[in-house]
Amino acid sequence: MSRTRWSRRQFLGASLKGGAGLVLLAGAGYVGYRWPRPSPAGSSSSGAPASEVYSFVSRPDLEPPRVTLTSRPGARGPGAPRYLFLAPKGYTTGGPGQQGLMIVDRGGHLVWFQPSSTFTMGLDVQTFQGQPHLTWWEGNIVSGYGQGVCVIADASYRRVATVHAQNDLQADLHEFVLTDQGTALITAYHTVEADLSGLGGPGKGQVLEGVVQEIEVTTGKLLFEWRSLQHVPVEETYQKLDPSSHSPFDYFHLNSVAVAPDGDLLISARNTWTVYKVSRATGEVAWRLGGRRSSFGLGPGARFYWQHHVRPHGPDRLSIFDNGASPAMENQSRAILLVLDEKAKRATLERQYTHPAELLSPNQGSFELLPDGGALVGWGAQPYFSEFDQNGDLVLDGRLPADDQSYRAFARDWVGRPSEPPALAVGTNAVGGSTVYASWNGATGVATWQILAGGSPGALRPVARAPRTGFETAVSVNSSGPYFVAVALDRSGAELGRSQPQKA
Repeated sequence: MSRTRWSRRQFLGASLKGGAGLVLLAGAGYVGYRWPRPSPAGSSSSGAPASEVYSFVSRPDLEPPRVTLTSRPGARGPGAPRYLFLAPKGYTTGGPGQQGLMIVDRGGHLVWFQPSSTFTMGLDVQTFQGQPHLTWWEGNIVSGYGQGVCVIADASYRRVATVHAQNDLQADLHEFVLTDQGTALITAYHTVEADLSGLGGPGKGQVLEGVVQEIEVTTGKLLFEWRSLQHVPVEETYQKLDPSSHSPFDYFHLNSVAVAPDGDLLISARNTWTVYKVSRATGEVAWRLGGRRSSFGLGPGARFYWQHHVRPHGPDRLSIFDNGASPAMENQSRAILLVLDEKAKRATLERQYTHPAELLSPNQGSFELLPDGGALVGWGAQPYFSEFDQNGDLVLDGRLPADDQSYRAFARDWVGRPSEPPALAVGTNAVGGSTVYASWNGATGVATWQILAGGSPGALRPVARAPRTGFETAVSVNSSGPYFVAVALDRSGAELGRSQPQKA
């Protein structure tokens, strides 16, 4: 899966070299954060090394893979988003901990985690009915594509809508875009019969067709459908046909859809090395960028291979994650920003972002421009994600454990107000008092924890207060309770929520 495997020392050395003085924020333990004591064997309850998973006394049910961050001090711009959004799936690829949906802060501390027994992809923040919502895909993976549904959840992490593909198809993992018109753009894959004789195959072969659907979220009504074989012949592929294979031939591999500034669609097909501009009205291809039939001449550095995550930025700029593999056509993967001159039919490279470890990612990946002028790159099949400033310098580098990965990575602002109450666990400390462990999965507004204690749930009084120090805060109290409650307070001291009474 991985071209380059790095030790911790090698990783930090490259980060320091490429990031002008990056410093470790989290990994083996963040200074000032009181991590729960690991098991005697130095592993989590699941058997994973404690250094590779988060574990919490108050939430023993959560064991997500640990995110290690390096960051250049003071590099965060005033407009940089506060949180990082991932969907680690290492459990099914040999990595440690649980798979699921994850939000971490810029200190490497977990903010929210939702474990999942199925695959989840593309955790993001999008606008639905005028408010920020979480969105993701969940389902099963079959031969590189997904069969599932797309989910929308509110600030309390409650599901408010589920988007299903229509025409007897299932939503694919590669894309889920909400539009300002209350619709969702999703992808799907469909097995159909096609002539493969031009590629050395049978005249009646089985082919995977890429399908784009636009669906009204509240009603499930299908408003638009585009099918690749109606507009893109199989001869445009760069994927080699294996005549002995009994699997449908994936000639197109649709992997991203975006709305262009003029309302048309930009569709990325990995296996044709092409971005297609498609008319939202007729479905016809207006132009091709890259591939065998490019409508544009490609300047130095502008050619891409096996790409992902195409997004427009104004009328003449596109961001693309250029995998460059697989098989390898480049020495390393890149995030590239292209300028399109439609009149001259010329595409030029404006900027590229690469990792100091020269990562080559054979699949997956993402690239977004940030509000402060920087960029965030998710390295797909490699367990890394990186933030660059407006000058293109590496200012933050993140890593999941080896053999883990996240299809995409995003940086977003987010306000989480969980519907469930805070969690609490109680233990004794070395001086004969109690240690209360408090957490609230997904809450972003907690500044302080106040601990109440007493002889019964109805007779509790404040006994301690401590600033929040991460996902879980350990508070020493000079009380034996035996009943305790943890109260979450915001910066002004107002109560946000409280745990159920817990008996020591």
